[in-house]
Amino acid sequence: MSSSSSKRRELDVMKLMMSNFSVELKDDRIDDFTVVFHGPKESLYEGGVWKLHVRLSDAYPFKPPKITFLNKIFHPNIDENSGSICLNVINHSWSPMSDLLNVFEIFLPQLLLYPNPSHGFNLDAINLLTKDKEQYEQKVKEYCALYAKEVDVIGSSNRDEIGDEDATDDEDASSDDESAEAKA
Repeated sequence: MSSSSSKRRELDVMKLMMSNFSVELKDDRIDDFTVVFHGPKESLYEGGVWKLHVRLSDAYPFKPPKITFLNKIFHPNIDENSGSICLNVINHSWSPMSDLLNVFEIFLPQLLLYPNPSHGFNLDAINLLTKDKEQYEQKVKEYCALYAKEVDVIGSSNRDEIGDEDATDDEDASSDDESAEAKA
């Protein structure tokens, strides 16, 4: 790990910690932490709160952060079971010019405001968004009410603790993740 990568990682994490986001380091490691993320105002996700797991490789900022939602969210570009995000700017088009604050202040809010049904993980969400927008909106709000309540999210540290009591088994999810990511 180069000294400049290490300094940049520390700077980016510190900027995120000094912002309005709640950041919790895992075992005091600057490369493995969670962030509490609030749904953007004037969106279907407004009022919802999610905990996201962030991992930074030794090559960060030259390689993108790995970010997953820990509590469930209904969105075409987020896998409901794994929390993986299908977003080009994080997965394939990442630039060292971007930083963690960009991800949480710009990229993720934009993703929630403007889902891309042509590059997604959640086929149910894609189908509802493209065929029955009213039912899609209702399902998003239902998931927010069930899985994204601040009182349930704050203090929970892993996916099993956060609104997973209604989890369904989807054995094809991992293979879908790879094919959907390859398309994105």
